Amino acid sequence: MDLALLRTFVTVHRAGSFTRAAALLGLSQPAVTSQIRTLERQVGRPLFLRQARGVTPTTIGDELAHKAAPHLDALVEIAESGLEEDSSLRTLHLAGPPEFTAERALPALTELTNEDGQGFALRASFGTADEVLEGLAAGHHDLAISTVRPRGALLTATALCDEEQVLVAAPHRAEQIGAGTLRRTGPAALERVPIVEVHESLPFVARYWASVFDSRPVCPGTVIVPDLRAVLACAAAGAGLAVLPRYLVAGALERGEVVALHEPAVPPLRTYFLAVRTGTLAMPHIARAHEWLERAAADWC
Repeated sequence: MDLALLRTFVTVHRAGSFTRAAALLGLSQPAVTSQIRTLERQVGRPLFLRQARGVTPTTIGDELAHKAAPHLDALVEIAESGLEEDSSLRTLHLAGPPEFTAERALPALTELTNEDGQGFALRASFGTADEVLEGLAAGHHDLAISTVRPRGALLTATALCDEEQVLVAAPHRAEQIGAGTLRRTGPAALERVPIVEVHESLPFVARYWASVFDSRPVCPGTVIVPDLRAVLACAAAGAGLAVLPRYLVAGALERGEVVALHEPAVPPLRTYFLAVRTGTLAMPHIARAHEWLERAAADWC
């Protein structure tokens, strides 16, 4: 069986689409379709069911993917390590959200890069949950940190830690709002306060409002910046209220740069997952990084 056909097949299986697989492989969609048809003729059974949006693997397709994918990943690992100047030094490719990866994961893994004779080179990239999981499935990353649990059998996820969400604003904003009366008045006291967020859809604020107040935020976002660290800086400067993870805002709270507007009995939580391609934990450097992050996360919660 042609390894090139298997590589195309596994990419389609992971991407769930001929179009996305073609983009990942640098091929045309007709070329991908032709290769899959050739492989189906060799196997003697259909491997995918064509649907309006993408493809779904058949039972035979799932079985073949589960058998072939770990071996193809291992071959890629061998090829990549062979291209490195020092073949004894493995490279770990990590992907995740920029703030959590920068503040939590990378400092923890840096300790492993300094171990004499046992360390590894580290490469990191940032993206949304969908982007990092798609890149992991396509073989671009070894580990992915995501706030979405991946579906399907080709990716395996472990709950890493829970992130507490905190409603904050600059001290003078809190005085204007009358934060002490928020428990009595509810979100009505916040309706005229500008919002600082990472996206126009207000993902953090909307989740907080739904969980704590059982309502939706009224005021649209006034400042939209695609990084939680920038959200914190804007909130501290008085641009408006923000909902931020406690690990990121703890220092600013201690220094009095922002204050918590509300302390609900049960604060909203967001779970981070550590994902790998199924079978790749057999690779020592991936297994060590995975275990190291799990141990470090025990102190993050």
